[in-house]
This record gives sequence, structure tokens and C-alpha cells, in this order.
Amino acid sequence: MNPLTLMTLNANLTKLMIDTQAVMTLRLLGMAGALPQTRGENARMVNEKGPAMAKAYQAATKAAFAGGTPDQIFSAAMVPVSKKVRANRKRLTK
Repeated sequence: MNPLTLMTLNANLTKLMIDTQAVMTLRLLGMAGALPQTRGENARMVNEKGPAMAKAYQAATKAAFAGGTPDQIFSAAMVPVSKKVRANRKRLTK
């Protein structure tokens, strides 16, 4: 693993953490009534976890069976989760 790969992985993980914190904050403010929230947002929050984690597990397993390095496996697992979190952040900030 070269240093650039590790820095890219770190940058992607940092983006995921920042987006996750933004989504959590927006949802908590919505639950508290401080921000407008669409009907069913709380149910959506719970129901989206399973499918997102299943996709992450599937991507990681596929990368592992293909002989991927640990950083490739971790990156593959982050892709579906990152897409979902990014989509949530964009939707909640409209």
C-alpha cells in the first residue's frame, strides 16, 4: 500500500464522517421540531440502515473474494454507505 492510497482512504473516511455528523444533526433538529421535517423521516432513518449495510457487506465481500488488499476492501464497503449518507445530506439541506 503506498502513502497516497492511505491518504485517499483517510480523506474519503473524513468526508463520510463529516456528512454523517451533518445528517445526524439535521435529523435530531427535525425530531426536536427546530427544523421542518417530512412525514416519515424517522421511519426512513431506521429503515435505510439494513439495506445500506447489506450493500456495504456485499461490496466488501466481493472485493475480498477478488483478492483485494485491506484498503481496497474497506474502500469498497464505504462506497454504498457514503452514497446514502451524501444523498441524505443533500435531501435534508434542501
